[in-house]
Amino acid sequence: MIAALIKIGILIGGLMTAAAYFVLLERRMAAWVQDRIGPNRVGAPLSLLGFKDLALFGLGQPAADGLKFIFKEEYTPAHVDKRLYIIAPIVILAAALAIFAVIPFGSMLPPLDDMGVSTGEPVELVVAPGVDVGMIFVFALSSIAVYGVILGGWASNNKYSFLGGLRSSAQLIAYELPMGLGILGVVLAAGSLNLEQIMRAQVNGPWFAIAQPLGFIVFVIAAFAEAARLPFDLPEAEQELIGGYHTEYAGMKLLLFLVAEFLHMITASFLIVILFLGGWHFPYLTGGVPGPNETETITWFTAIMRLLVFNAKIFLVIVFFMLVRWSWPRFRYDQLMSLAWKVMLPLGLVNFVAVAVMQEARHALGSKAENLGWTLMVIVFSWGICIAAWMVMAFFNPLVTDNRPKRTLTAEVDPQI
Repeated sequence: MIAALIKIGILIGGLMTAAAYFVLLERRMAAWVQDRIGPNRVGAPLSLLGFKDLALFGLGQPAADGLKFIFKEEYTPAHVDKRLYIIAPIVILAAALAIFAVIPFGSMLPPLDDMGVSTGEPVELVVAPGVDVGMIFVFALSSIAVYGVILGGWASNNKYSFLGGLRSSAQLIAYELPMGLGILGVVLAAGSLNLEQIMRAQVNGPWFAIAQPLGFIVFVIAAFAEAARLPFDLPEAEQELIGGYHTEYAGMKLLLFLVAEFLHMITASFLIVILFLGGWHFPYLTGGVPGPNETETITWFTAIMRLLVFNAKIFLVIVFFMLVRWSWPRFRYDQLMSLAWKVMLPLGLVNFVAVAVMQEARHALGSKAENLGWTLMVIVFSWGICIAAWMVMAFFNPLVTDNRPKRTLTAEVDPQI
């Protein structure tokens, strides 16, 4: 019980701190991409006392932003449904945090007997270890975010917020389907819904990003849409809906929405690393696994290296999310939905069928499939399916869109055109 409470405290504190400083990193990256100066004035803590030479690259900016939100007036418009208005940000943040109960933030630590604490067994770096349906738990809680969006838009009693909530919920529901198909391919290949077992399955074989490139691409694109990151940030397109479904929110309530959105990106990064990039595994550096049903013997060096490798991968994926946000233009809404239903969903189905065929062939071959030649054949087959599927999709459903006004419609208004 005490160990679980310690893990929860470390996890929540780490997530909140990481979200604050990743916002600072994103603002600095945005400034770099757009060739301007980012936040670099607020240091920690001496620059706040007048020592401007000790700004420390703006590391105090997250604290300043947090204080600004805390001291802003907690204004609730008179026309809103107050109960739902207050519940909406709580629901979306609670779901975003609860997901991390089954997501590991490392491998495990050796028994702590030599440090004065008798555990007798390794300490797994996950709040709820051994959850055999961890992937279903993650997928179910991530779907609850839709309710927070709908409640926020409906309770605001504002047409802009309502329209933002409608199209946000449509986007999240549409991209859950291809994301689920990407996950099914991994679950089928690993033979488990347990996130730790999925990582272990990639130790003795290729990472699933290599063995299932089509599923990896589908999952990453769907993850961008689920996290509402550019080029899929239609839920809060300021040019069209002011602020989207949280237009009427301010102060700490707005902060809860913003933190939850950022946590969705961090969750997506964790899942991409765990499902497709080997988790904590890195060849010749983090060791192997004796067997799926054996107690893992691990040293402190191996445990620290796995923790560093795992967090380095997550950091790189988050940086990739940020670079894409400040490099790509936003999709039009009909293009966004067309991509989900006409491209991502068929490609996800193709990947799932391909993985099922490979698994059936593996079971048919038995022990003959446990060799390097089979692994190479699986990789070649998967990449062939990926390339062929994208070529067929590009031929039958080209994504080139003519955004120019149609002459026939214009001529009806003014025949002289």
